[in-house]
Amino acid sequence: MGRWEPNARGRLEQAALELYAERGYEQTTVAEIAKRAGLTERTYFRHFADKREVLFAGAAALRELLVTTVADAPADATPIDAVAAALDAVAGMIGGRREGARQRQSVIVANAELRERELIKLAALSAGLAEALRGRGVGEPAASLAAEAGIAVFKVSFEQWIGEARDRELPEIIRQLLDELKAVTAGR
Repeated sequence: MGRWEPNARGRLEQAALELYAERGYEQTTVAEIAKRAGLTERTYFRHFADKREVLFAGAAALRELLVTTVADAPADATPIDAVAAALDAVAGMIGGRREGARQRQSVIVANAELRERELIKLAALSAGLAEALRGRGVGEPAASLAAEAGIAVFKVSFEQWIGEARDRELPEIIRQLLDELKAVTAGR
């Protein structure tokens, strides 16, 4: 190994994305990821439990941002408006990383195990949102419905953002889809 360089975690994430795109998820080993990043396997396992988790490393931070934003929303905010604020915060966090998000998603879509892990992540985000809404005094089933609807809006917005909506930014897409959801639930 050469001289120590900063950002081992980021280098491992980038190396994994590159290798998964080049060779496929199943054909890539942790040893190859570590080597591409200029690190050891031991360093890899200090940061990630397995080769799958390198793609989901930001899930805890994402959940924390959603929960904190809902908790900090104005007291008079409706449940869906608190969720909208949280989605806007998330869009700000990931909005500048479209190409990386596109690469990550293409790896996930190509592998059933990773698609399952992505669904687990989305379910955990929804559960976190519902918990935060209940903490604001929102009862059931309203808390769970608002949380699930918010995650559905996020999922569809994200897919549009990395797909055909190349000329639009994620916050804009989220706001449009939230407006459409509100119109649908209002019966318009």
